[in-house]
This record gives sequence, C-alpha cells and structure tokens, in this order.
Amino acid sequence: MNPLVLLTIGATLLACLLVVFGVHAYAAGRAQRAALVERLSASGEPPPTGRTRRFRAVDRRLRGTAFGRWVEVKLATTGLDLTPGEFLVYVLASVAAVWLLSAAFLAPFFGPVAGLIGLWAANAFLNWQRARRTERFINQLPELARILANATQAGLALRTAIGMAAEELEAPAGEELSRVADRLAVGHSIEEALGEIAERLPSRELVVLVSTLVLSARAGGAIVGSLRNLTVTLEQRKETRREIRTQLSQVTVTAYLVPAIGLASLLLVNAMMPGALDRMTGAFIGQTAVLVSLGFFALGFILIRRLSKIDV
Repeated sequence: MNPLVLLTIGATLLACLLVVFGVHAYAAGRAQRAALVERLSASGEPPPTGRTRRFRAVDRRLRGTAFGRWVEVKLATTGLDLTPGEFLVYVLASVAAVWLLSAAFLAPFFGPVAGLIGLWAANAFLNWQRARRTERFINQLPELARILANATQAGLALRTAIGMAAEELEAPAGEELSRVADRLAVGHSIEEALGEIAERLPSRELVVLVSTLVLSARAGGAIVGSLRNLTVTLEQRKETRREIRTQLSQVTVTAYLVPAIGLASLLLVNAMMPGALDRMTGAFIGQTAVLVSLGFFALGFILIRRLSKIDV
C-alpha cells in the first residue's frame, strides 16, 4: 500500500482518538462543574459564575499600556471589584458629567477646571480606598497574630496556620491571607508571599508581623511567645490609633470644609447676581483671580491635612 495512504489513515485515526479523548474530558468537566454547582446550591453558597465584566474591549487594550498596568495595580490594593477598563470608563463618564454641570451652573470656564479636579478626585478616591482597606487590615492584625500563635502552639506548621487564619478571618485579612496560602501552595517562599502583602498594604504593624514570621521561619525560635507579645503590642497600638483619630476628627472635617466653602461662595455669588461668573471669567484678570483663589483653597486643604497627619 502507498506510504502516503498509510500516513493519512494513521493521522485520521489519531485525530479521531484525540477527538474522543477531548469529548470525554469535556463531558467529565461539565459533570464535575454541575456537581459542584449542585453542592454549593445545597449548602446555600452562590455558584462560581462570577460577575459579568463590562467594556471588555477597552479593558483588553488598556491592560497592554503602562497606564493600564498602573491602574490595575492601584485597583488591586483597594479591593474594588473593578477592571481597569471599567474604572476608566466610569471616571471619564463622571468627569464629563462634572464638566457639563459646572459649565451649566457656574460658567464655561469652570468646565475644564472641574474636569481636572474630577481626575484628581478619582486618584484621591483610590488612595482613600487603599488607606481605608489598610486601616481595616491593621485592626485585624491582633486577631491574626492570636490565631497564628494558637495554631503554632497546637503544633501546626506556619503554612497551615496561615491557611487556617485565611478561613477564619473576614476581608480584607482573609482575602490577603488566601493569596498568601495560594502562593505558598505553588512553591513560593514565606518571605515572598508575605512581602507582597506588605507592599500592597504598607503599615508599620504589618511590617513587624511579617518580619517576625519570616525570621521565625528562617531561624526558628520561640514564635509562640513572639506572636503573643506582638498581639498585646498591636492591641495597644490599635487603641492609640483610635484615640488619635477621634481627637483629630474636628481637624479633618475642617480640612474638607475649606474647599466646600469656596464652592458654596461661587454658587452664592452666581445666585445673587446671575451671570456674574460669566462676566468675571470672561476677562483674563478674572480667570487669573479664580485660579489663584482655587490654588489657595487647595493649599489650605493640603496644609491642614498635613498638620493633622500623625504617624503612630
């Protein structure tokens, strides 16, 4: 028989065999997924379907740029369930809305100014969300140290103790420790896995905890006693931070009232004398005066925030 015919028949049989194996694997995967969904539905937990992502084309193109990667890293530290494409579209839509509203209610000159302030506000929102998540994580550190100490005293390995803490603690500590447990499961070292948490949620308390765990994993030692002493220290620092935040609450409100007073004064002037802002911003000297006044309001806000910021 012709060798070419034999080769064709062999390739056809091999392709048919691969198709059979592929169909079998697909059917087995479908059956496993159906069983998993049925088991989760019986236990009352939501099935792993996930949220439908919007603006996929924008997200795909944005992730290929340096700006998109920066936004992705920024969103990862905030814990927001948003993709870079969704965040960009929402920010641009909000900036356009603020631009149009400012131009309609104040004057056309305030449209671009409001747009720039909107872009700054988007970045400030991410920073605030990150600081808020970091603060929540710091408040969970005493409980985390206590769980690790109890698990280590019971004879469990540090990797097992971290997985146990990830299951018992709520977000954000539970989510971050789940990432650490996943990385440890695929072969990452404890220093690398815990170091990523310190980079995403920077704080002195977390750095001390990570250093204690890394040193104990490297050189051994009385990790239980160290974690129990660290638990007491973290509790004391937690109370100190709460007292300082309470005492500085009035100063914080004052910092936000400064720009609010400036915006309210503009609205008041435009309400008392309709068209005054149009006439004022129609000349170069009026535009300069508005920009200088906005700069002073922003400087007052920054200075008050700096003066009221106390690192513990």
